[in-house]
Amino acid sequence: MLQSTHTPSFIRNPAGLRDHPALVLNADFRPLSYLPLSLWPWQEAIKAAILDRVVVLAEYDAVVHSPTTEIRIPSVVVLRDYVKPARTSAFTRFNLFLRDEFTCQYCGAKDHLTFDHVIPRSRGGRTTWENVVASCGPCNLHKGSKTLRQAGMSLRRPPARPSPEQLRNVGRKFPPNHLHESWMDYLYWDAELDA
Repeated sequence: MLQSTHTPSFIRNPAGLRDHPALVLNADFRPLSYLPLSLWPWQEAIKAAILDRVVVLAEYDAVVHSPTTEIRIPSVVVLRDYVKPARTSAFTRFNLFLRDEFTCQYCGAKDHLTFDHVIPRSRGGRTTWENVVASCGPCNLHKGSKTLRQAGMSLRRPPARPSPEQLRNVGRKFPPNHLHESWMDYLYWDAELDA
């Protein structure tokens, strides 16, 4: 079942996606990504359909016109060629926050997030998946360049390198503000069903 959760404020909806975005599926009928959800502006979806790069699976009721043609706007498209998913997860700020579910790994806060080195850089700590966690500003300031023991703090879970599949699964917990009804048959079909 789809659950609505807190959507972080820094996830933007580009202007072209607000009106009639198209859900883009890989050739295996899974979204290319869940967070951000793989969406194209309607113009890109129509262009890809005309160039025969995608198959249109569902359409909006809305149409666009050229001087000689009327085209229904695609709402779900599937790529004709399979795009191989990445084997490793890029170490980015966004992926770090996604791994930690946009939650401070010290206190559980969901606002004012930054990141913190568990073993401080001043003590030889490296900027790696295994040493960096999402942290709210107050916890980061409190910990400073101290060890967890010195700061009297503990982690909610130890940091680890996530697989791309793990990041996709976490991304499903953060649906966008708008999910068109035509997308629901293609989102979450591989999710575990409620008993």
